[in-house]
Amino acid sequence: MSGDLPRAAAAVVTAGRSLGLKLDVREFPEGTRTAADAATAIGCHVDQIVKSLVFMADTDPVLVLTSGGNRVDVVKVGRQRDAATVRKADAQEVRAGTGYAIGGTPPFGHARDLPVLVDRHLTGFEVVWAAAGTPRHVFPLAPGDLVAATGGRVADIALVEDGPPPG
Repeated sequence: MSGDLPRAAAAVVTAGRSLGLKLDVREFPEGTRTAADAATAIGCHVDQIVKSLVFMADTDPVLVLTSGGNRVDVVKVGRQRDAATVRKADAQEVRAGTGYAIGGTPPFGHARDLPVLVDRHLTGFEVVWAAAGTPRHVFPLAPGDLVAATGGRVADIALVEDGPPPG
């Protein structure tokens, strides 16, 4: 299938193969840039979408793979990485760390090795869907394969937003 894929998606397929995964990359021309867009296009629950987000923990990039319906708690990421400050990476930092643009960042196959944190919530599904290098390409995989392929550490990194609003 990788013969008719854009270069970025073909690179993800090659990276997956090197990790022992045979990826079934699917294209959704309407786009899968956001978790909600991806879930609608695929026909799955938004929580089954893997958001691949890069954060800067002090000065080091860290890849956080979170469930599509969750937001990342930077305080929890800081604790996991023993970092004083954590912020979302900008577009240039994302590309420098991963080789991919925001909106299509895959969970593996990056320009450099990054530490990876995996949202515990993702492990509760039979199948999750991750970006395959472009905003239009995704692939399904089992959460256990996601953790193994990324060398990620399953962690509680989701922002808990239930309860009364502040103020």
